[in-house]
Amino acid sequence: MAEAGDDRGFWYDPSLPFIEARTVRDGRRYCFDPHSHETFSIGAILGGGCTYLNTRRKEQVARGAVTIMNPGEVHACNPADAATWSYHMVYVDAGWLAGLQRQNGARTGVDFAAYGKTVSHDPRLFAALDDLQRALADPAADRLAKESAAVACLGGVDAILSASAAPRPVDDARLRRAADYIADNWSEEVALDDLCRASGLSPSHLIRSFRQRYGLTPHAYLIDRRVQVARGLIRRGRSILDAALETRFFDQAHFHRAFKRATAITPGQYARWVTPAPRRDSRR
Repeated sequence: MAEAGDDRGFWYDPSLPFIEARTVRDGRRYCFDPHSHETFSIGAILGGGCTYLNTRRKEQVARGAVTIMNPGEVHACNPADAATWSYHMVYVDAGWLAGLQRQNGARTGVDFAAYGKTVSHDPRLFAALDDLQRALADPAADRLAKESAAVACLGGVDAILSASAAPRPVDDARLRRAADYIADNWSEEVALDDLCRASGLSPSHLIRSFRQRYGLTPHAYLIDRRVQVARGLIRRGRSILDAALETRFFDQAHFHRAFKRATAITPGQYARWVTPAPRRDSRR
């Protein structure tokens, strides 16, 4: 696992499966197509600036800004110009974070409650994410120290953000049913008629409104969902070939392109980052 000082810095520990972290020192090397995550994702811009897209909103963000992405929100961050920009990213399991929300007392539901903000300039959030990244990348820190740092940081993040409620557009409940149908049936051959029946919307209204709501067409959302599932399979030790086939990418070149567009890295790079290095035998 790479440490945060590495330009490709990626952190993942199988004993703490609810969190991944990444630090990029030169963001010009990684460009993303609009995509989403199953996780709650939050980033801190360390230097330079980028163009940040979240669903329908696009803006320029620079050092000190914190970007916030609820699960399923289509987003992308890409260089605004030729200047170097750098950032931390943290990806948190939505169910685990929902537990912290309930513990904080502001949220009482079973499921993760989305936040309303997509960008914050609160210095407390920036400092918390920077501290968490350092704790996770510290080779001397044990599991308890890293888990405690994650709870402290993300509990604080929730306390700061929980006052805002995510806005919901017209037809959101129906569009959510279409998105849920895709999420539940990603392994099947999904047809437009299936989505119309699930949502109660006409084909033309569904296509237009779905893209307005999620930033992707239903088909692109399906491909993105399959990439998310494949990422989880690779993280759990499945081979790249098996992960591709199990998520209906029967063309390896197509899988490679789709995975890289959504993550800015190849499946092989991701597999190397999430696979623990073999332990060295200390016996002589």
